Amino acid sequence: MSEMTIQPTLKFIKAGAVLAAAIVLALEIAYYSSWHGMRGIEALQILPYAAPVILVWPLTRLLRRRFTRLVISGDRLRYEAGMAAKTTRNIQLSKIQDVRVQQSLSQRMWGVGDLSIETAGEASRLTMNNIDQPQGVADQIMDAAQKQSPAGGATAGSAL
Repeated sequence: MSEMTIQPTLKFIKAGAVLAAAIVLALEIAYYSSWHGMRGIEALQILPYAAPVILVWPLTRLLRRRFTRLVISGDRLRYEAGMAAKTTRNIQLSKIQDVRVQQSLSQRMWGVGDLSIETAGEASRLTMNNIDQPQGVADQIMDAAQKQSPAGGATAGSAL
């Protein structure tokens, strides 16, 4: 199996960026058309410079997405998260017992969902939120896990 990389969707980040840009544009237009020479509201003088700060919100989400990934390579599944401080979790595909897909109504409308992976011998779940086509990804992970399990035939042989 070739290497497969899974990352959270860009759909919500794009929608947030469009919304933030629309808010910034509306504030700028309102300032220059109505509020720009009014007396008594000196605090609004910083609005043209402060409004673009709204764009930081989608930018932080984009950076978080860029540094969060699930990589399936060979017989391992590797979860990486973090930019400066990084967390990496390695899971043998043969130890995967359950792959769960959860979708809220809004996620179903956007075609995304949350993917949870449970392994043998560990109490914690690995969950990745807002994955595109989550059921297809879950099926691919389970297929790869079954190929790596002893019943799937990936081992060298059995001793009898």
